[in-house]
Amino acid sequence: MSNLRNRVQLIGHLGAAPIMKEFGKDKKVASFSLATKETFYSKEGERKEDTQWHNLVCWNKTAEIANQYLDKGSHIAIEGRITTEEWEDKNGTKRYTTKIVVSELMMLGGK
Repeated sequence: MSNLRNRVQLIGHLGAAPIMKEFGKDKKVASFSLATKETFYSKEGERKEDTQWHNLVCWNKTAEIANQYLDKGSHIAIEGRITTEEWEDKNGTKRYTTKIVVSELMMLGGK
């Protein structure tokens, strides 16, 4: 069961092209958002859709691949782990953001 700790798998479409940044000679990070959609029916039988947006980051070689091949609307599958960052804004209020650090990325087809 230890392999199941903090592991997430998602399939969805990119909301925008990845943004890549470089740190020094050999550190690269790409960030982008992924939309996942769930369709369900209400008690009244009405079809509804729920879209969730996920913030993703890729490092080094995976970042290069994402930057080179992915664009807005790309259909992908990812596997990774969830991380939460904490910081204080200029007013001293604690803020949080949750991201998924991608360990594997698979391109599934067109937009």
